[in-house]
Order: sequence, then C-alpha cells, then structure tokens
Amino acid sequence: MRKKIDCRDYPSEMNCSLVISGEEEEVVRAATEHAISVHGHTDSPELRDQIRESLKNEMPQPA
Repeated sequence: MRKKIDCRDYPSEMNCSLVISGEEEEVVRAATEHAISVHGHTDSPELRDQIRESLKNEMPQPA
C-alpha cells in the first residue's frame, strides 16, 4: 500500500502545505530530505523513525 505524509499535520512557522506520497521508502527518503532542507532538522535515525511512524496509508482513488 502506498504511504503519505502531510506537513499540514505538523504545524510550523512556515505553514508548509507539502504532501508526499509513494512507496514507504520513497516517502521516508523524500520527507527526510524535506525536513532537513526546509525545516532545519538534522538527519538522524531518530528523525527517520519519527517520519516512518507518522506515515499514513494513502487511500486509493476510485476509478
């Protein structure tokens, strides 16, 4: 199942509205890069674990 993460679920000073969706590893990688480059987080196993735990299942769109 595809996964997603939505910055709007985590209020910040930037009012970020980015949504990332895809296969789990793709989303974790992209969300980690985004958290570092945009939100100033430091890359760490803990950050990746927090992101992985925050992922939600993406509901399939009706055909």
